This record gives sequence, structure tokens and C-alpha cells, in this order.
Amino acid sequence: MQQTNKKLARAWTMYDWANSSYNLVITSTMFPAYYEEVTKSANGSNEVIFLGRSFVNTALYNYALGVAFLIVAIMSPILSSIADYKGNKRSFMRFFCTLGSLACSSLYFFDRSNLGTGIFSVILACIGFWSSLVFYNSYLPEIAAKKDRDNLSAKGFAMGFIGSVILQLICFAFLFKKEWFGWLGIQDTGDALRTSFLMVGIWWFSFAQIPLSILPKGTPSANRPDHNLLANGFIELKKVWHQLQHMKVLKRFLASFFFYNMGVQTVLLAATLYGKSELAIPVDNLIIAIMLIQLVAIPGALFLSWFSGKFGNLQALMFAVVIWIGICVTGYRIPAGDVIAFYGLAAVVGFVMGGIQSVSRSTYAKMMPVTKDTTSFFSFFDVTEKIAIVIGMFSYGYITEFTGGSQRNSVLAMMTFFIIGLAMLLITWNTARKKV
Repeated sequence: MQQTNKKLARAWTMYDWANSSYNLVITSTMFPAYYEEVTKSANGSNEVIFLGRSFVNTALYNYALGVAFLIVAIMSPILSSIADYKGNKRSFMRFFCTLGSLACSSLYFFDRSNLGTGIFSVILACIGFWSSLVFYNSYLPEIAAKKDRDNLSAKGFAMGFIGSVILQLICFAFLFKKEWFGWLGIQDTGDALRTSFLMVGIWWFSFAQIPLSILPKGTPSANRPDHNLLANGFIELKKVWHQLQHMKVLKRFLASFFFYNMGVQTVLLAATLYGKSELAIPVDNLIIAIMLIQLVAIPGALFLSWFSGKFGNLQALMFAVVIWIGICVTGYRIPAGDVIAFYGLAAVVGFVMGGIQSVSRSTYAKMMPVTKDTTSFFSFFDVTEKIAIVIGMFSYGYITEFTGGSQRNSVLAMMTFFIIGLAMLLITWNTARKKV
């Protein structure tokens, strides 16, 4: 019977501690606000020119992330195949960690004069972050017993929230106590924000060395691939797909995950720009709201982990998706400038944000069949997630441009994805009950 290796489990959670600074500072708080300000013209126009085409600045940001996720979705099957065969997934995790942290650091050089630097660095940072997670997530069923996976997954998210909040407080010091850091060249708000981006890269790379030095490098597959390694990853995904045809519960869970995660990730990635440009929330209040999300997310993830243990994983996910539907409706209706309402919405988002991701990851790990090729199964999960995000981000950006630059209709459209996901979860739950 598999036992949880406590040393490996602790090391595993430290990668969440290391890389979650990217999610908070770059994805959620400081960079989106900085980007929106830097790409706004002197007369207040939100139109920018990139690669010879005019874009709404927020739509361009969504498209850039969509491109990054598409690249990850294409690459991850190839990388997973190589990692399974060679048994070197730790090396791939190290490579993408380094790529992402260097890309974050390069945002230090992004200003009004070089939009391309900002866009391409954002794309590379996103690729580094999410590609490293393919290999990071695949360790979960290897180092934790089935009964411990919900708890360890939640602990990973909690460690990530704590670590990212600590770094965010350091970045706040740069922003609000500039006079303390003149020796770092911080003279104004722009300097403080760019230094924060540099710190994210340093933090991510430095703390990642703990898990990268302790986690096993991986076990080589006993079977030589039938095709070349570049093609074999997609062939492995096809094999996983064929296996899923005989696992109705897991197949239907993945279908539900595809839709509700499309909504979750798109809302999270677009939230800061929505608050800044659509709701006219001041930067200081916006940062406080995002910090509130992070603080509430810790008990929220632990609560949903408890809820799943008490009532079942699928019931916990249905509960969370219903709340997300309410979030979309409320976000659409919030009047511009209503800071208090925005704080309230942020608290609810935080409560279900980490929990739904944590329980989704552990639910998949628990439903997986016993197999040595865990990376291939998690690659399938990862590709499902990334394609959903690509569709979500491009939909969000297109609807924003199509409706004249307003993001409200884009937020409301996300509700459709959640409703479909909820319906699929109900079908999954009903199928699981019949099998028992």
C-alpha cells in the first residue's frame, strides 16, 4: 500500500511557494495595473499598435496570454513524452522554471517605449509557469497516498498563497516607501513596479531550488516509444483518450472541468484589468482587493478540501461552480467606482479560487487508473486545461473588441461556460452514483 513520503511532500509544496509570486504579482496585481497605465495614451485612448495592427490594450493582453497557453498546449504532450521515456521530468521542470523566472525579471525593462518587450516577456513567463506545472502536478500521485492527495494538494495551494503574499508585501514596501529604496534606483512608481517584477523572478528561481534538489528526477519508462519522441507525446494522448472511453466517470469529469475551468481561469486572468479599466477602481484599492483574494483563498482552499472529504469531491466542485456563476452576474452588475462592492466580490472570488483548482487537481489524481506514465495522464489534463483557457481568453478579448471596448459583456459570457460545466458535473455525479 502506497505511503506518503513526508519529506518529498514538503519539498513538493515549496514549488507552490516559489512560483505563486508570478500568479499574484505578474498575473493578478501589479503588472496588469502597470500594463494598463503604460499602454494608455496621453489623451486617455486605450488603442495600441502591435505588429502593425490596432488593438484595444486589454484585448491585446488577453490575446497574448491566449497565444502563450496555445503554445503550452502544443508543447506539453511532446515534453511529457520525453520526460516519461527519459525519466527526466525534474530537468524539464527546472528548465521552464528558469525560463519563467528570467522572463519575469526582463519585465524590469518594459516601459512606454517598448511594448514588444512587455508582450513577449509576458508570453514567455506564462509559458515557463504553466509548462513547469505539467511536471510539478505529475509528482502528486507518485509522492502521496490516495487518501492524502486532497490534503496535500490543498497544502500546496496554501503554501503558494502564503509565499506570494510575503513577496507582495515586500513589493508594497517598494511602492509605498520609495524613499527607503533609493539605493535600488527606485525614484517613482514605475521604478517600484519594475523592481517588483525583477523580484518575482529572483524569488521564483531561488525558492524553486529547494524542490528541484529534493524531488526525484523521474523513472524512465520500461517501454521504448513506437514512434519518434516528437510524435509520441500526441500518440500517448491518443492512448489516454482511448482509455478514457472505458472510464465514463473520468471522461465526463474532464468534460465538466474543460468548461468550468475555462470560466475560472479567464475570470482570474482578466480580473485586474476589468477592475482597472472597466470599473475605474483606483490602483491602491485594486491591489488591496487582490490581496484580499489571496488571504481569503487560504481558508477557502482548506474549507473546500474539508467539504470534499465530508460530502464528496464532485459535490464540492458543484458547490464552487454555483458560486462562480453568481460571481459573473455580480461582476457584470457592479457600477463603476463602487470600491466596497468590488471588495465584497473579491472576497467571494478568493474563497472559491484556490479551492476549485485544488479539488479539481486532486479529483483527477484520485480518478486516474494506476499507471507508471503519470506524466502522460497529467499532460492530458494539462492540455484540456490549456485549450479551455485559450478559448476563454480569445473569447473574452474578441467580445471586448466586438462590443466597443467594454469588458462587461465578456464577463457575463463567462457565465455560460460555468453553467455548462455545472451541468456536466451533475451528469458525472449521476454516473458515479450508478457505478457504486
